[in-house]
Amino acid sequence: MTVRKLPAVGLAVMVALLSMGASAQQAPQPQPQAQQGSADQVPPIPPTSEAKAMISEKFKAADTNHDGKLTREEAKAGMPEVYKHFDQIDVKKKGYVTARQIGAYWQSKTQKQMQKENPIWN
Repeated sequence: MTVRKLPAVGLAVMVALLSMGASAQQAPQPQPQAQQGSADQVPPIPPTSEAKAMISEKFKAADTNHDGKLTREEAKAGMPEVYKHFDQIDVKKKGYVTARQIGAYWQSKTQKQMQKENPIWN
């Protein structure tokens, strides 16, 4: 069932990216504000390689001891949006979160938002 939805989701992502490019050409000033706002937040778009790379980069910068885990303090300093949702991301209550857990949380949150906006996708 998920396999059938994959092409449709891919098409939706492509359309969204194309429309973002078109709007960036028409109104160049709002784009930098959107990028600036997304610097501290999880991107509101579906997972793409660009968005995943951005999260990975922020995770590496926030992981000050380079152990592959973010403690609550590291998240507070380097990824404030992760800090706000730390308890929801740390489902096993280990006191730290990994990049994979952040990605899973972000993907779940994005899917729920897409479902609210357009229930036909589910």
